[in-house]
Amino acid sequence: MDNLMLPKRGMPVTIITGFLGSGKTTLLNHILSNNHNLKVAVLVNEFGDIDIDSQLLVSVEENMLSLSNGCICCTINDDLLDTVYQVLESEQKVDYLIVETTGVADPLPIILTFLSPELRDLVRLDSVLTLIDAENFTPSYFESDAALQQIIYGDIILLNKIDLVTEEKVKELETSISTIKQGASILCCENAKIPLPLILDIQRSNVNNYPQNELESSHDHHHEHDHHHDHSHHLEIDGFVSVSFECDRPFNVDKFQNFITDNIMAKVYRAKGILWFAESELKHIFQLSGKRYDLNTEEWQTPQKNQLVMIGKDISADNLRAKLQECIVN
Repeated sequence: MDNLMLPKRGMPVTIITGFLGSGKTTLLNHILSNNHNLKVAVLVNEFGDIDIDSQLLVSVEENMLSLSNGCICCTINDDLLDTVYQVLESEQKVDYLIVETTGVADPLPIILTFLSPELRDLVRLDSVLTLIDAENFTPSYFESDAALQQIIYGDIILLNKIDLVTEEKVKELETSISTIKQGASILCCENAKIPLPLILDIQRSNVNNYPQNELESSHDHHHEHDHHHDHSHHLEIDGFVSVSFECDRPFNVDKFQNFITDNIMAKVYRAKGILWFAESELKHIFQLSGKRYDLNTEEWQTPQKNQLVMIGKDISADNLRAKLQECIVN
């Protein structure tokens, strides 16, 4: 990273987008762990989505997290613009700004925010990075406009998790991506590990890539710096449903395994949670992406309870919660 020559004018901004479970959080951790004295500010939707190594943590103040390597992590509140101003006005020196979108968001509103009159003289949109899960992605699989928009507006496509598929599948995906976005720059990687000079300060953003009518309307839409506006449309969910479940009694492990393979889970694209099983004294960290899931264990540091969040399309929250109730040990 030492060979990155950062410009004096305008802090460079990289937007990281990609569908649920594509590896955005893993990429953020990779950047934060290998920043080589580059002071990075990361804007995320919630700290819980970033698995920052505990030794990186220094302090949390309101929605800003200071890291021991000189970087900061900030949660996006309702207003992305206000959050960016908060970073720019921070006493900490910041060289680079990275924004992670939600997995089901169209990145265009966030892109337009950085091209707006309020920010275009303060920051420079460097590129939009789009992560794709090589194992789970097909152009029609997600039935989501957002998933396609993420490719269309991506300056660099990171084809992640290629170790989970054959070389033939990788070539098919590259061809498929190129039909969605002609001339796409595609980089292949495993576990979101990519040399940082290939993705940071690469000056790939081109204003001509975005709809001119959208740009003009965003330039006509001014904000007062000190006013708070509802900008939740930046993080729109594009027809997806988020279902959360909590209980302070343990699950039966066999019943939960049956729940995961039940047809009701077929349209759940992403899930994550902290699980408590009657058969185990350990805490289980549950992650599901597409049809793949894993469970990792660690010691409990907090009172035992079950917490689970699932995101999908055409799913019934009531039915999912009822099935999870059946997993509870009475």
